[in-house]
Amino acid sequence: MENHTESPFDNFEQKLLLNAVSDAERVEFYKKTYAHVAGGVLAFVIFEFLLLQSEAIVSFALSMTQGIKWLLMLGGFMLVTNYAESMAMRTQDRNKQYLAYGLYILAEAFIFVPLIFLAMVYTDSGSEMLYQASIVTLALFTGLSAVVFLTKKDFSFLKTGLTIGFFVAIGLIIAGMLFGFNLGLWFSVAMCLLAGGSILYQTSNLVNKYTTEDYVPAAIGLFASLMLLFWYVLSIFLSRD
Repeated sequence: MENHTESPFDNFEQKLLLNAVSDAERVEFYKKTYAHVAGGVLAFVIFEFLLLQSEAIVSFALSMTQGIKWLLMLGGFMLVTNYAESMAMRTQDRNKQYLAYGLYILAEAFIFVPLIFLAMVYTDSGSEMLYQASIVTLALFTGLSAVVFLTKKDFSFLKTGLTIGFFVAIGLIIAGMLFGFNLGLWFSVAMCLLAGGSILYQTSNLVNKYTTEDYVPAAIGLFASLMLLFWYVLSIFLSRD
């Protein structure tokens, strides 16, 4: 994503724009954003179902989970993610924003294929596990979002910590792949905490940063944090089986 240093004037102009709209318009913006997050989850489920129907896609995804191949797939996923997010933020063209969102959802669905497949095939309660992990993820997401709306606190200060945390996590993932050690349960727990921080940060941006026309970019940020949380919640459930 492009680096942009915000000036005091940018912040002042942003606050003027936010204050210029009525409470009803902000509420409508929140409704649109979360409707788009829900739509993203539904699209993810559909994409995931379709991808899992193809033996070729499943075999290819599973073959990419070992060593350097997994790093290449993660790298490709990060490129697609950055491209989609930057496209959505750069343009006001709604069609391009939806294209970026759809591309991101498809990338998420593909990278989830090995994890969902393992949960469904190699565990005794695959469907039940997915259901339980989904409920836990949704409950945590709802609770963390409610914290921001109820407290009105600005969590933008989390940005630096989240950036450092994600770089550390990527470094550990790369080290684990290169040197063949399992990061284990506590890494998944730590990543859940990092995902929780990301949800607080993205929800804070929703309240304090985005204008009422930015519901698609806002939804992408929230969806990304939600799926990160779901990945590691499901990983914790898998480690118990």
